[in-house]
Amino acid sequence: MILIIDDDSAVRSSLSFMLKRAGYVAQTVPGPREAMDVVRAEAPSLILMDMNFTLSTTGEEGLTLLKQVKVFRPDVPVILMTAWGSIQLAVQGMQAGAFDFITKPWNNAALLQRIETALELTAAPKDAQEEQSETLNRSHIIGKSQGLMEVLNTVARIARTNASVLITGESGTGKELIAEAIHINSQRVKQPFVKVNLGGISQSLFESEMFGHKKGAFTDATTDRVGRFELANKGTIFLDEIGDLDPSCQVKLLRVLQDQTFEVLGDSRPRKTDIRVVSATNADLRKMVSERTFREDLFYRINLITVKLPSLRERREDIPLLARHFADRQAEVNGLPRTEFSADALNFLSRLPYPGNIRELKNLVERTILVSGKSTLDATDFDAQYLRHDDPVKASDSSSLAGMTLDEIERQTILQALDRHKGNLSQVAMTLGISRAALYRRLEKFNITVSDK
Repeated sequence: MILIIDDDSAVRSSLSFMLKRAGYVAQTVPGPREAMDVVRAEAPSLILMDMNFTLSTTGEEGLTLLKQVKVFRPDVPVILMTAWGSIQLAVQGMQAGAFDFITKPWNNAALLQRIETALELTAAPKDAQEEQSETLNRSHIIGKSQGLMEVLNTVARIARTNASVLITGESGTGKELIAEAIHINSQRVKQPFVKVNLGGISQSLFESEMFGHKKGAFTDATTDRVGRFELANKGTIFLDEIGDLDPSCQVKLLRVLQDQTFEVLGDSRPRKTDIRVVSATNADLRKMVSERTFREDLFYRINLITVKLPSLRERREDIPLLARHFADRQAEVNGLPRTEFSADALNFLSRLPYPGNIRELKNLVERTILVSGKSTLDATDFDAQYLRHDDPVKASDSSSLAGMTLDEIERQTILQALDRHKGNLSQVAMTLGISRAALYRRLEKFNITVSDK
């Protein structure tokens, strides 16, 4: 049974009719007192709850009711309903334990999808989760460490739902591979998987890139363009580096994720999109929310489920397996004979700090194979190709920073890294501890021209 709590009889009737048509059993009540009578007597499968029940619009009544419901039925998912202008109330509700929120007027398809997701995530028994984990399509995810297996168990549990997922972890830990695993193990596997690097999209191009545009919508719009949300319809959209998104673009993204509708530039007709949203970042979004550089309502919209990837330092037992995988792929791609690793080579690889994580290991293995040309690699071969991250800064370098602005220091640091790595942008980004997209933005900012080698 799904319990609907709203003082508006029209809302109760509309939601009840929608749910019954979808095959659910619905019960409606007008306010907190009646709601608690029901909750005390039985456990609903899910609760749809308004935030206001009198002329007041503070939402205090809804928050109080939510806390009372959670005392009696802590495992029952609650979806809050609020007006767009009062979305901050929903954020407070999420902090108090609500499962999700929708804004009025709601999109029936989007609401039913969220209800289905909530019921699936809260009803799956443990043995069913373990069975799913055993049949998970891991694609190119290599490893058997406890940290990785915990991630894959979560993927197996949530992949077939439509829950929004936020993948966090250091740069180079394989967030995109996890996003792909979620998609290929979902019910949307035969539909598009569209990747968007938000860190590489400027504020001025965001709407055109994401929503598309009609010919003549602006000066350079010489042809129609299909946006990423339209390309991803019925499938999964992967929003990488979401922490780099400009605040003004965050509002536009939130509206699409909230209503699953968007408008193409130059066309005022709203278009619907049915998408599963998976996001990724190496930034601390909770800290950004507290610093008001990332919207709290968007944060709760994208992270119904959070998957935190362990760093390579936290899964060292996987390093030999990963090195073997990268070596075999290198041999396959370049038509080379199989490369073997000596025991001391694997010990050497397993001890490195890897600030660049899996991406750094991959580059080291591939570079060493190509440069050495040997059939069996030992520790000295890898040591010769290993790029130290702890080289001491020369005194002359530090003294030359005196009197420089932060921008000048940053520009000088980038130039030194470019010189040290002979223009290899992947290595420069890894050394600086930033993504390639973030490096590209800084190169543009400081007007530095370089060819990626």
